[in-house]
Amino acid sequence: MAEPTKENPSLKILESLEQHASELLERYRDLSRENAQLRHQLQQMQQERHTLIEKHEMAKSRIEAMIQRLKTMEEDS
Repeated sequence: MAEPTKENPSLKILESLEQHASELLERYRDLSRENAQLRHQLQQMQQERHTLIEKHEMAKSRIEAMIQRLKTMEEDS
């Protein structure tokens, strides 16, 4: 019996398609893992941004309170 890959063009095409399908499946898995990692990273950065905004607002409030106290002290002098 002859080698199927050399004698049968349909089988060659099928094997080629199978190879491409395997490569696409591996690429899909890689991209899915990368996507999950990026989503996790995005979630962490959004939380960090939220925390930084809160700290900024607290610092702003303290500075405004200090300025008001200084103005009051200046007016009392």
